[in-house]
Amino acid sequence: MFGGNKIKIDKEILDKVKKYAEIAGYSSPSEFVQHALEKELSKLEGAESEDEIRKRLKGLGYIS
Repeated sequence: MFGGNKIKIDKEILDKVKKYAEIAGYSSPSEFVQHALEKELSKLEGAESEDEIRKRLKGLGYIS
């Protein structure tokens, strides 16, 4: 993963990411985060409209 893209994350969450990435056998916290994001994004793919995306996000508990 090369490049200048950066995302800020709370220290507490980063500490958990580091811990669970190691336990799960990921080569790095970045690999763990990328896999988790890909997994969540796949749940939204295929939506045909913004309304459908909102419904899916509500169903997943991300928005109310």
